[in-house]
Amino acid sequence: MITAELQKSWAASLLEGAAGTAAAPWLEELRGQAGALIDCLPPVNRKQEAWRYTNVEPLLKESFQPVVQRPSGYGGEAPEAIGPHRLVFVDGWFMPELSDTALLPEGVTAGSLDEAIAAGDERVKNRLGSVADPGEHLFAALNTALINDGLFLHLPAGVKLESPVELFWLNSGGDAARLAQPRNLVILEPGAEAVLVEHHLPGAAERYLHNGVTEIVLDPGAKLDHYRIQDESEQAWHLSRIALDQGDGSRYHGITLAFGGRLARTEYHGLFTAEEAACTLRGLYTVGNDQLQDFHLDVRHDVPRCSSREQFKGLLHGKGRAVFDGRILVAQDAQKSDAELTNDNLLLTRNAEVDTKPQLEIYADDVKASHGTTVGQLEADQVFYLRARGIDERRALHMLCEGFAAEIIEHIHLESLREQALARLRQTLGEL
Repeated sequence: MITAELQKSWAASLLEGAAGTAAAPWLEELRGQAGALIDCLPPVNRKQEAWRYTNVEPLLKESFQPVVQRPSGYGGEAPEAIGPHRLVFVDGWFMPELSDTALLPEGVTAGSLDEAIAAGDERVKNRLGSVADPGEHLFAALNTALINDGLFLHLPAGVKLESPVELFWLNSGGDAARLAQPRNLVILEPGAEAVLVEHHLPGAAERYLHNGVTEIVLDPGAKLDHYRIQDESEQAWHLSRIALDQGDGSRYHGITLAFGGRLARTEYHGLFTAEEAACTLRGLYTVGNDQLQDFHLDVRHDVPRCSSREQFKGLLHGKGRAVFDGRILVAQDAQKSDAELTNDNLLLTRNAEVDTKPQLEIYADDVKASHGTTVGQLEADQVFYLRARGIDERRALHMLCEGFAAEIIEHIHLESLREQALARLRQTLGEL
């Protein structure tokens, strides 16, 4: 069992390794407050409901070296993007020499959070730390205590990007296992629209910890499509936290596809702060031997007439494990809310395991809400039907799994990205 002493000593070693990095006074204050929280927070262990099925003790016994300044180089080529707007980050730091933002419309900012802070950007000062709560748990506090670089994306009112902004998260090699701590801030002013695509890739490294936090602020009428493909090294630890603040009439459409990582946990924390907003979250995860995929959702309806849809599916094989912990809370004043939460899982082997816990908490009396979960195996009748038509058993298995996953992938509105996702899924299925 993880003790408070183990958690504090692990965090203290990382804070010590990052000591000496100066920042603006307001950021130093934000960092200091988060650092002080670490000593007060309860240990992240299975006594906490949010971590009941996920054991992070092996992670806290690992040693990582924080990357406190921009790497001098990467050594590899820039990844190929599907559009003209490419931003590359190595060990959590923006690499302008590998990026291409020349064709972004005038007034749009897409680049380094560290540079925006250094330039005294008031938008960052006013918004950073306003959405993501560092007091949630150790890893959230640690990210805030060690804020350095990450993405800063800002769209002025009414601007609609025609092409996606594409991010590539890479990791450098080296003797020591690295800790990447990207902090991302996305602000869409009223009526702005954008598509954001993230690729989480190992790069040159195999063993590392990615502990990222993304704050997204959607002002009234803003729309964001947000796609994330997590394909980290199978020796890597991946922790991502996405915090949403949605204004009146805003729309958020988020899809996460999770394939890689030794332990990968993705958190969504959504908050409706004004009426008529909509949030759609979808996810697909594949899990094999020595892997754990963990999804944690917390969507809060605090105001009337908002809608949320959460749909997640899992394909588990070998001795893979998955965790799905999803909650929708409808507050007493959130009348006319519309919420739906589902989680479906296919266990392809006897030793695969999933712990799933969809939850609805409703305190209003005029709402439309539902939730459900399924865990099962492929139906023998379906396999027999395909085999009776000359399809071998392995191909039949792949076709049925692809059909199961297609319900998530088909909601990717970018055709080229949808094809990439299908290709990656087929690669995983080919290993079965």
